[in-house]
Amino acid sequence: MKVEYINPFIEASQQVFQMVIGVKPSLKKVYLKKSPYNSDSVAVIVGLTGTIRGQVIISLSVETAKIIASTMMGGMPIEVFDDMARSAIAELGNMIIGNTATILSTRGINVEITPPSLLMGDNIVVSQTKMNTICVPLDLGDSRSVDIDVSIEE
Repeated sequence: MKVEYINPFIEASQQVFQMVIGVKPSLKKVYLKKSPYNSDSVAVIVGLTGTIRGQVIISLSVETAKIIASTMMGGMPIEVFDDMARSAIAELGNMIIGNTATILSTRGINVEITPPSLLMGDNIVVSQTKMNTICVPLDLGDSRSVDIDVSIEE
């Protein structure tokens, strides 16, 4: 997978997190994930079509998702990861991948995105076929992290 495809995901995610929660996440070591792999208990899935095809899975813990959703909703306390909080996290995924598509477009790479889907559960296992998955791990501080798993078929 070309680095020119991955860098926009890093750039967009750092910009969106900075804008939405006021924290620019630090990038940990990017690596290749072997399929099948486990995902955190909240996963936002967005499909990609166009010059590049595939999907992106943004995964995080429920606790991290609740903190982010609370910040997105003006600091409203989130006791339970309810419909409103799930909608906020799905929108976060939409913002990250939408901004990524915009960055790619400015570089001559046409990408359309699907509406986000949100999965929740313990022991989510992801199995990709015919695509390599690059994990972009982001550290939000305070022991919170988000993985952005990019699976692209050129």
